[in-house]
Amino acid sequence: APGEEAELVLELKLIADVGLVGFPNAGKSTILSRLSNARPKIAAYPFTTLAPHLGLVQHKSRSFVLADLPGLIEGAHAGKGLGLAFLRHVERTRVLVHLVDPAGFGGADPVNGIRVIEEELRRYSRILAGKPRLLVVSKTDLQEAEPVVRRIRARYRKRKVFAVSAATGEGL
Repeated sequence: APGEEAELVLELKLIADVGLVGFPNAGKSTILSRLSNARPKIAAYPFTTLAPHLGLVQHKSRSFVLADLPGLIEGAHAGKGLGLAFLRHVERTRVLVHLVDPAGFGGADPVNGIRVIEEELRRYSRILAGKPRLLVVSKTDLQEAEPVVRRIRARYRKRKVFAVSAATGEGL
């Protein structure tokens, strides 16, 4: 008897416990490399990470999978900058760590940048907007970091704001 033929489109989604989100060059890959044995490409230009990288983080007697996700930009929810492909990966994480570069992205104010990324998450999916999130200022070894950390803590009083430096290991 003749067999059946079918054409299927399967979508493999990333599964991780924690996902690192933020603008390009916020320090996501560097933090992944410091916390795990993963060795993602790290460079000083935007969109170095075009596909997620996973690392196994071990702390005390526990471990979890950490995902370095490609950087988001304004308009990602509408497909700008491969945003839809990148946001699909964010969906399959339990917790989000929103990294903020104290220098901002593309000259933009880093405090306002938090609103931009969170708005992109919300506009893409209400489920994504409701995920638990940590707000983390990265690169605190930079001179401009301390005033930015103070401004973010003042603006987001109801949230705990963490300050970390992958270069020095502070806060990790």
